[in-house]
Amino acid sequence: MKQLRRRQFIALGTSAAGTLLLLQGRLFQSKAQPSSPSSTEDSAEEGLVEVFLEASYGTVNIGGQSAQLFSYNGQIPGPKIEARPGDTVRIRFSNNLPEPTNLHYHGLHVPPTGNADNVFLNIPSGEVFTYEFTIPDDHPGGTFYYHPHLHGWVARQVFGGLGGIFVIRGEMDEIPEIEAAREVFLFLKDFALDASGRVPAPHHMEQMLGREGPLVTVSGQSNLDLSIPRGGLLRLRLINASNARFYRLTLEDHPLYLIATDGISLSEPVELRELLLTPGERADVLVRGEREPGQYRLLDLPYNRGGMGMMGRGMGSGMMGPMGRGRMGPRMGPGTDFSSGGGTARTLATLTYRGQVESMALPRQLIPVEALPEPQTVRRFSLNHGMRPGMGMAFLINGYTFNHQRIDTRVSLNTVEDWEIANTGTMDHPFHLHTNPFQVISRDGRAEAFRAWKDTVLVRPGEVVRLRVRFADFPGKAVYHCHILDHEDLGMMGIIQMQGGN
Repeated sequence: MKQLRRRQFIALGTSAAGTLLLLQGRLFQSKAQPSSPSSTEDSAEEGLVEVFLEASYGTVNIGGQSAQLFSYNGQIPGPKIEARPGDTVRIRFSNNLPEPTNLHYHGLHVPPTGNADNVFLNIPSGEVFTYEFTIPDDHPGGTFYYHPHLHGWVARQVFGGLGGIFVIRGEMDEIPEIEAAREVFLFLKDFALDASGRVPAPHHMEQMLGREGPLVTVSGQSNLDLSIPRGGLLRLRLINASNARFYRLTLEDHPLYLIATDGISLSEPVELRELLLTPGERADVLVRGEREPGQYRLLDLPYNRGGMGMMGRGMGSGMMGPMGRGRMGPRMGPGTDFSSGGGTARTLATLTYRGQVESMALPRQLIPVEALPEPQTVRRFSLNHGMRPGMGMAFLINGYTFNHQRIDTRVSLNTVEDWEIANTGTMDHPFHLHTNPFQVISRDGRAEAFRAWKDTVLVRPGEVVRLRVRFADFPGKAVYHCHILDHEDLGMMGIIQMQGGN
């Protein structure tokens, strides 16, 4: 048993300037601007992160208005959980929702079994459950995400407000230029509220397309205030926590320097004018304070993620939808009008120059991204939708809807596989794999522009995206699915069994 070093870490409160923390008896103020408050932790052991998390339904202030929503600890987003490689995370979870639920730690490479990242757990209303798992010593630092994942309830509970940030502090945080940058978490989430402040029951077509709401928030606020000193660096840590909404982001008159995809570091910064985030994706970008002092808008540009206008003729036939074939995501690209957004850009936040510092440089090198070896196995997965007898519309992988008693894919640990994900339907589908990250090798046979670790990737109608994944460390069952969560609940999910390796 490894020796534990003493630590005491208690969140005392939050303000517009960040979170006040007590660390080893010393009070300090974090650099972060408004984000989710840190979770309450009280541990005398270094290496133990203890969190008390309650899921409930009640009054929450969101986007400046009062609403009746699901939340963790009465706040949206839920408490921010921070850990380091080697830490043990213990979450005492209380389900005070009027329905069953559970937790998923999106993007974490931890066991998918027992009381770790087990999406097959069913925690009934009124029950208390303790999650506990250890972050591997070699786990990359990054921006991750927790949310409910009980099949059939996922879209309802996420759209209703549940979700929070999970941060692993690691090597990239110690790069001098990044350490010196101001850090801000942007938790992107939309809501639909009726006149009484409640989430209305969805119409059938809303579920088919994936629910979106007109109230779009950033860390629970509308038009979040951001600031940067002239000459300074701002690190934006972005999480798409929405049920189905895609965010096509641009910052007026400023390039975005991408430094991490799905939370995990790139080898070097990549300059972008636009960044597309699909549900479940995360990205870290740097912004340089190199323009004339003033105010600049962070915009969500129009985007069309496809539709079901061809359903009557094209279901199951592989016909193209209204969207053309895409490029990598996150990526630069023109996009098209967003079908349910009216073709208008939306202001998510406003960046204001305040003060001045000596000019700060971008980092030249980040964390090397290893090249995975050639695969031992190649598999193909087809994403589509169709009518199922007695079920109505369903979303399919290889012609099947989800069945919790069926193993769809069996893999061996300590092997590398290539997965070809083919979208033969009419809508965009962000494909997410639990437990093990992957690298996107190609789209329609064209190599990706740079190597990166991902756990969620966009597959547009007509596209074939090739992923390379190394199955490591953890045996047991996990899942892969579309991260438009209505599509997942309507069947677009499969079970993977990871077993004994070479």
